[in-house]
Amino acid sequence: MEDDSSPRMGAKRPARAAMETRLVDAICAGDEDAWAELVRGYGPSMLRVARVYVSSRTVAEEVVQEAWLAALTAIERFERRSSLKTWLFRILTNQAQTRGAKEGRSVPFSALTDAELGEAGPSVELDRFRATHERWADHWRSTPQRWSELPEERLLARETIALVERAAAALPPAQRAVLTLRDILGWDANEVCEVLGITAANQRVLLHRARTKIRRTLERTFAS
Repeated sequence: MEDDSSPRMGAKRPARAAMETRLVDAICAGDEDAWAELVRGYGPSMLRVARVYVSSRTVAEEVVQEAWLAALTAIERFERRSSLKTWLFRILTNQAQTRGAKEGRSVPFSALTDAELGEAGPSVELDRFRATHERWADHWRSTPQRWSELPEERLLARETIALVERAAAALPPAQRAVLTLRDILGWDANEVCEVLGITAANQRVLLHRARTKIRRTLERTFAS
C-alpha cells in the first residue's frame, strides 16, 4: 500500500482530475460512450461497496442501478468541488444505507462507527506479550509471523484469497467498509473519510482493527 502523501499518489491526481473533467463534459453533452466508460470504470467497485450495506448481491445490484440513475439525473449539477469518484460513491452509500434500513439491517454509519470505536478489548491477544513479572515484561512472547518468510505461492493461493474475503465479510460493517475501500479498492485515506463522513483518526482506528482481525485469521491458518 502506497503512502497517501507519496509523490506518485500526488502525481496521479491531476491526470485523474483531467480524465474526470473530460468524462463529465462528454456525458453532459449526451455522449453515451462516455457514460459507458464511467460505468465500466466504477461499476464493479460500487457493487463491492453496496454489498457492505445490504443482504445479498441481487439487492446490491439494484442499489447500484439506483445510484447510477440518480447520478445520471444529477450530473449536470455536479459542481466539481470533490472528485467525480467520491461524488458517485456518496450517492451510492446513501442509496445503500436507505435500502439497508428498509431491510432492517442498517443504522446510520455514524452510529456504526461509534459502536465499533467503543469496542472493548486489545487489538492483539494479551498472551502474545510477556507478563509484568517476567524479564522483558510487555515485550513479545510470540511475535507475528513474517509473511515475507512464507512461499509466495501460498500467500497468493486461491484458498488464501477466499479466506481473506470470508474474513472481511465477517467484519463489523464500519470496519468492513473502511477495509474494502482502503485495501481492496486501493483508495487513499482522504477519499475514504470524505465518502464515509468520518474523521482521519476514526478511519485509522477502524482500518487497524479490521487489518488486525484479518491478519489473526491468516496467522491461525498458516500456523496450522
